[in-house]
Amino acid sequence: MKKTVLFIAIVAMMGAEVSGRVVRRQLSIFQSSVPETETIATESMEFVYDYRCCVDTTGSLKDNFSSDNMLLQIGPDGVSKFSSYKNLTVDSLLMSLDSDQIADAAIEGKLSTGEFMTIFKNFPSGKLTHTEKICMDWFRYEEDMPALNWELTDSTCNVLGYECRAAKCNFRGRTWTAYYAEDIPIMEGPWKLQGLPGLIMKAEDEKGHYTFECIGIKSEADRPITIYKVPYNVTERKKYYNARYNYESNPYAYYESTGGGKVTVTDDAGNPQLDAYDPMELFYDFLERDWK
Repeated sequence: MKKTVLFIAIVAMMGAEVSGRVVRRQLSIFQSSVPETETIATESMEFVYDYRCCVDTTGSLKDNFSSDNMLLQIGPDGVSKFSSYKNLTVDSLLMSLDSDQIADAAIEGKLSTGEFMTIFKNFPSGKLTHTEKICMDWFRYEEDMPALNWELTDSTCNVLGYECRAAKCNFRGRTWTAYYAEDIPIMEGPWKLQGLPGLIMKAEDEKGHYTFECIGIKSEADRPITIYKVPYNVTERKKYYNARYNYESNPYAYYESTGGGKVTVTDDAGNPQLDAYDPMELFYDFLERDWK
């Protein structure tokens, strides 16, 4: 897959509002090409999860969520990949369009991307690899496969017709409850969660700020498990979180400071919004809370 750069469209928006208050600024960057990929395994099963995260933990949880569909690909030798299904769809669309069609698709909002967080387990063997695009830059870090100390409980629930048992654990600042299906004997799950005697079909932290729930299963699949071949900033977990915090609290300044160029934010009347460049308080925290 060749990398061809045609254009980059940048749209700066004041972001999501909750109760008239801006809780997240957005810098939408539409790229016209798909990076080259490397196949690291062939999958045998795949699972689609509804992923939801709260963007304002100070108010009602009713409407304060962003969401994405995430794809868990299971391969041989314990290799797995957890990534945005939406981004996979956008990649496929980009590969099928010419430059004029890509420009039209960007204007129509068809190239809006999902989560760039991608988690590889047992790649390399015994390691967890996290890759993510922050603004224009790609980050990558490795860590030992986390050991999660699950406590099995008597609670149960039904997910997609599977009777699931519950387990709890404390992991990096959050208490998680996971529901696993013993009828799917795979010690896997969404994100970094794993290590139970059955696939984790549903998981949520105790405050309900983050949830994963399986909404689709393909028991026989042959989609390749791939990784982008891009110039990664190889880093450590906490340094990655520092970069992500700097970006999300001040995306326009981050874009400019990393060589992206000048960003101008205006109101509906075309007047510059100078306070858009001030760091803002984040009304949410990341999946792992021990990074600070």
